[in-house]
Amino acid sequence: MKSPQLRRAPSIIAAGTSVVAVALVGSLVALGSDAAAAPVAVGLGTAGSFAVLAGTGITDTGPTTITGDVGSFPTATITGLTSITLSGTNHAGDSVTQTAKTDLTTAYTTAAGEGPTTAITADLVGQTLKPGVYNSASAVGLSGVLTLDAAGDPNAVWVFQAGSTLITASGSKVVLLNGAQSCNVYWQVGSSATLGTNSTFTGTVLALTSISLQTGATVDGRVLARNGAVTLDTNTITRSACSTATATPSTTPSTTSTPQVTATPSGPVGTGDNSTG
Repeated sequence: MKSPQLRRAPSIIAAGTSVVAVALVGSLVALGSDAAAAPVAVGLGTAGSFAVLAGTGITDTGPTTITGDVGSFPTATITGLTSITLSGTNHAGDSVTQTAKTDLTTAYTTAAGEGPTTAITADLVGQTLKPGVYNSASAVGLSGVLTLDAAGDPNAVWVFQAGSTLITASGSKVVLLNGAQSCNVYWQVGSSATLGTNSTFTGTVLALTSISLQTGATVDGRVLARNGAVTLDTNTITRSACSTATATPSTTPSTTSTPQVTATPSGPVGTGDNSTG
């Protein structure tokens, strides 16, 4: 006859297995939540080489400097091209531009679908935002300074979703802090974007309709308009590119703070690899 301890063993094992299973499920759920909460960079495809991309033409008034490619399709017209200093290729409406427009549509849809989202107010002035997906069902505006803090993570991503317009005021700024990179900032705009006079803007603007840069506005990023025009006036637009991510150096003191002393070679000097024989 089995002892009472042996008879109880299967139930004890079963109970222990259930506890472990519950713990594992809980861990997986927690990991899934963390993974879902982290935004991912929006793939731009061939549109990534463009600093300015439009649907119904590009117009410039006043000296503008563009670093990156430009193009427009299906309307390929670029007005004021002689006043643009271009470090890149003018693809006008060629096949490269056409492919880029297709990739822009995909990127726009991707940005619009990222989540989970955090609701934001109509004016982002004075806020310091950690990486995430920020959503407004209507307009997004900026009347002053917005700070994006990467907390030391060079791969940190921000996605801003505006249900209608994006409008920044004159002299407004988007400031990057603690390793944040402009290449990882995206603005998905449900209609049109307007960047105010002498404003300093950061990130890639993906607008459904048009984009207008008022006099003196600068962009560290891209202005990409799916269906409308891009209007420029004495601006500086620099296509952003991510620098190679490197680990933050450890601040832990070294355990070998005192240099080690090595013995002096007893043989003749100059017998190593650099010897000429």
